[in-house]
Amino acid sequence: MPAPLQDLSTASLLAIFAHPDDESLACGGLLTWCTEVGARVSLLCLTHGEHGPGHEDDGLRDIRASELQEASRILGIHDVVVLDHEDGMLPWIDKTLLEADILRAIHRLQPHLVVTFDEDGLYWHPDHVAVHERVSTVVAGLGTSAPALYYVSMPAGAMRSVAEAASSHRDRPPGPMLGVSDPDAFGSMAPAPTLIADVGRFADRKLNALRCHQSQVEGTALDDLDERDAARFLGTEHYRRADVGSRADVFIERLGIPVSSGG
Repeated sequence: MPAPLQDLSTASLLAIFAHPDDESLACGGLLTWCTEVGARVSLLCLTHGEHGPGHEDDGLRDIRASELQEASRILGIHDVVVLDHEDGMLPWIDKTLLEADILRAIHRLQPHLVVTFDEDGLYWHPDHVAVHERVSTVVAGLGTSAPALYYVSMPAGAMRSVAEAASSHRDRPPGPMLGVSDPDAFGSMAPAPTLIADVGRFADRKLNALRCHQSQVEGTALDDLDERDAARFLGTEHYRRADVGSRADVFIERLGIPVSSGG
């Protein structure tokens, strides 16, 4: 079990996602904030995103891995691990293999806190939902040695606002965001958060990290969004504490506004 949290220089967070760009879109503001206050932030990405939209060629695997490294540098992430599970196949890969990789990362890094997708997978992406399920299972199985677990989702309507703001700066509608044609899919029917983080002061870095993933955001609203609008449209992130994992006080609670269970 990680040592008791004494100060933020000893705090650690492990973000676990499916594809390069998930980290920046879902919680780029929080990750930046945590690194700025001294916490050690690590990232486990289960695929290279080699079947992502826009570049159906053999080179996309390496392109996206390189983009992730650059985005992680902007966010301040200390440790990045990208695994070789097939993009788009996470729900059908042997669960024990995925869980073993996740457990290995937790044992190696000993995080106080793990952050991953909520059950809606940001926009119901099957890979994202599978990661939510596998991480939840692993943390639940750790019992008293488990880190705290938080799920991240997106505020409903946030990506619609991004799309509309970007459209005002161009003559034609922007392309699908990250392969999603309907911006209202982001945050649709997401569970209510228990913690809302105002990350507006880091929204410019969040946007710049997203733009590192040019193979995915080129020609989209995220590429066209004015940096002066970043705080307005990307400055709120939603988190929900899981029913499994450590119940100890964790530093993320100091970086957001708690929401009541009815909230």
